[in-house]
Amino acid sequence: QVQLAESGGGLVEPGGSLRLSCVASGFTFSSAAMDWYRQAPGKQREWVARIHSGGSTNYVDSVKGRFTISRDNAKNTLYLQMDSLRPEDTAVYYCKIWLRAHPWGQGTQVTVSS
Repeated sequence: QVQLAESGGGLVEPGGSLRLSCVASGFTFSSAAMDWYRQAPGKQREWVARIHSGGSTNYVDSVKGRFTISRDNAKNTLYLQMDSLRPEDTAVYYCKIWLRAHPWGQGTQVTVSS
């Protein structure tokens, strides 16, 4: 079955950086388009970024130029490099297979605060 394990979150000051990882198993990772989502306290889950199997990427406007999604198919791992972090980026971050229903992982908490 599909398993996704997010990690790499933490507490960082505004302007700082973090790199999130998502280790995938139970499906053919290299063929799948993958998404990052986030959910801030009291808000609905929000799509953040997508990477297609061929490497093309898409981002929500609020993170363009600050976040970079990437993948390592040899390691079945998805990444999200987050730079110039802002307090409004505070959320639990999740990875997901695009256009496929499956249970969410546990997510990884990102807190941006001074």
